[in-house]
Amino acid sequence: MPAEAATHPALAHHFESLEKQQHAARLGMWLFLATEILLFTALFAAYAVYRYLFGADFAAASRHIETWIGVVNTVVLVTSSFTVALGLERARGGDGRGTALFFGLSVLLALTFLGFKAVEYTHHFQEGQLPGRFYTYEGVTGPGASLFFTLYFLITGLHGLHVVIGMTVLIVVGARAYLGAFDSAYHTPVELAGLYWHLVDLIWIFVFPLIYLI
Repeated sequence: MPAEAATHPALAHHFESLEKQQHAARLGMWLFLATEILLFTALFAAYAVYRYLFGADFAAASRHIETWIGVVNTVVLVTSSFTVALGLERARGGDGRGTALFFGLSVLLALTFLGFKAVEYTHHFQEGQLPGRFYTYEGVTGPGASLFFTLYFLITGLHGLHVVIGMTVLIVVGARAYLGAFDSAYHTPVELAGLYWHLVDLIWIFVFPLIYLI
């Protein structure tokens, strides 16, 4: 192990080396991401079961989803994953300002995603396509219609919350990178922020076809 790594200011006192500290941080993040995957897997399973039970109503209700917004948001999030990856690459080279720049671009793309989602939600609110007993839309009146929009808002809303959390993480880590908190020897927080953001994008890759295309 290089001497500079053994005496790095980011090394916590309870770790023998920076390498072991980084390994523990990555392991903890992967365990956390596994719980997130389990959460959304349960929601996707519930959606699949109810779509099977109320196939006709779900199909009719899903035709009132703005598919073009889903397509645009998919492109936006995939692009944001690319900019996050570029930010991590800059961090590995010790370029904190480059990391901050690409993370900033990722945040702007996330805001774009949320902006389109707000437009989509506004349309549903105006049409009365709301969850449960608040559903008043007369275009689709079957018992499964309100259930479809309940799951739609639950899944996309929870994903949107993860987008907001991911944006916050990118802002904090990007600001620290700009201030020189990381270097080529230690940039684990940048890596972990990237992992979280990639998970957010990966979840959307499943949400998009499940709700907007099928």
